Amino acid sequence: MSDETITENTKIVNSKTPNPRLKFILSKLVDHLHDFARGTRLTTEEWDVGIDFLTPVGQTCTEIRQEFILLSDVLGLSVLVDGISHPKPEGATIGTLLGPFHTHDAEEHQQGDSICSEGKGEPLLITGKLTDLQGEPIEGASIDLWECDENGLYDTQYPDRDGPDCRGIVHTNAQGEFVIKCIKPTPYPIPHDGPVGQLLQVIKRHPYRPAHIHFIIEKPGYDKLITALYHKGDRFENSDAVFGVKTPLLFELVPLGEKLAKKYDMNANDWYLEQNFTIVTEGEARECRIAKSKKFLKENVEGEFEFNENGLPIASVD
Repeated sequence: MSDETITENTKIVNSKTPNPRLKFILSKLVDHLHDFARGTRLTTEEWDVGIDFLTPVGQTCTEIRQEFILLSDVLGLSVLVDGISHPKPEGATIGTLLGPFHTHDAEEHQQGDSICSEGKGEPLLITGKLTDLQGEPIEGASIDLWECDENGLYDTQYPDRDGPDCRGIVHTNAQGEFVIKCIKPTPYPIPHDGPVGQLLQVIKRHPYRPAHIHFIIEKPGYDKLITALYHKGDRFENSDAVFGVKTPLLFELVPLGEKLAKKYDMNANDWYLEQNFTIVTEGEARECRIAKSKKFLKENVEGEFEFNENGLPIASVD
């Protein structure tokens, strides 16, 4: 065994798995991991530092905190994997990170209800329409949205939480329309009291995310959309700690005005956002994913590949 043979030998002993996709991933992982060590001339002392960093990352993980996902987020890997896994055809609303604060106890609301408890933040009315790629309205889709409060905290971050707040679900009507009340979003820091926070400090990065509102839009037969809307002009818009901001997802708020305020029992100086969404069928999503996967590999990676039924490479063809 030598520096020159270790990579191929490692790939050979890892190749006994009957799972072709796992075999392919492990082979590429070893290639790139070993190339990283060779290309940086990684020293034993630097390797030790890496191990000493990753160990507390694992030790910090609990049932309600995933430090490894946070590490993936700040390294830009999470948003990259999301983009690879959920590409969108032209005309569809693009996705972004789910984030760690989604729950499964959000209550269902009627059109025009508020998802926030009394006295929270600056009131915001959101109206919009959900359509398919042909512009046809989609009825009965669930729109699950959640956000932090005016203190930059999600309800799950309060030790005395007794139920969902600043989160809820509304369903689109026959015209694909939805109306929901919430609050103007605010920036907040990701958890930075652990090893990932220490890393950000060492490399002179802040832990803040720009103001945003999360959405999950679902209906049987359609590809689930996980996305978020980001407040345009936020001071962290161009330096989001987890790289979730995408230009098509930026929004601007305007004053609600007298007419809508009267209709929805709000104040004219409250905030208003009109936001439409376009989702795709499961078939359209699958076709897009397969086409983009094959196109990228053909244009950017040498050699030919064998693909599985989902358009994912499972072997290099000699």
